[in-house]
Amino acid sequence: MKFLKPQLKSRRQRVLIVIVPCVLLGLVLLVAGIGKLPGLSELGTFPGQAEFVDVLLGSFWIPPVAFFISHVLPWVEVILGLALVLGIYPKIAAVLSLPLIVGFMTNNIWAISHGKTFGSCGCWGILETLFGSMTPPQALGMDIALLFLALTIIILHPAPFLSFQSWFAKRKGGQNT
Repeated sequence: MKFLKPQLKSRRQRVLIVIVPCVLLGLVLLVAGIGKLPGLSELGTFPGQAEFVDVLLGSFWIPPVAFFISHVLPWVEVILGLALVLGIYPKIAAVLSLPLIVGFMTNNIWAISHGKTFGSCGCWGILETLFGSMTPPQALGMDIALLFLALTIIILHPAPFLSFQSWFAKRKGGQNT
């Protein structure tokens, strides 16, 4: 981190550089999680939610694990996405997003290695009707970008690891950072 000190001397500079990765990673996780939330089809909001489970079953996951992932993963994505967008414990949220991103990458690499380079990866859940679907190679490219965003947050965020400082909260002395 010594190589960053001459270029990024002030806390304000580092915060401004880290806001973009936090917001981008947070929005991707938030939107992807909302698109895969279980139970929304029963409310009539997003019909066809079972497509996400079908995508999981088409990969190397056994049915009980696919069922568990399809019900837990969306909530984890939504919570981490909100934390990153709001700047609530951003380093912790970025660290916790790493296993998700690595899991997404593993699933996409598996799909590519088994010749499934066409069709939907299920990344956006039912919201693929709005955003369009991505093939596993496209999703892998996005996952690599998300990995770099998370690492940028972990390395460059100026706050201590366990500190809570939202983007919009006032600091001592009345200054926003």
